[in-house]
Amino acid sequence: MPPETCPNCGADVPRNAKACPGCGADEKTGWSDAAYAENLGIPDEHFDYGKFVQEEFGAPRVKPRGIHWVWWLTALILVLLFLRFFFR
Repeated sequence: MPPETCPNCGADVPRNAKACPGCGADEKTGWSDAAYAENLGIPDEHFDYGKFVQEEFGAPRVKPRGIHWVWWLTALILVLLFLRFFFR
């Protein structure tokens, strides 16, 4: 039994048709379960998760390694100034 729409070209297929009126696909060339499932975008047994993540999200983000020493020094100076004026 043919599908309602052709999985190859998307044309409407009449009931009891032997082939698609749009592209000529039939059970052997495009209506098989394998051909129909290939166009769904569902991963198969040989799914490469790393490749999928790379395609979907781009390059991996670089995590910052820590706060630069200049910011630690700035924070220390601000704390010391605060304590100096607070206990004056």
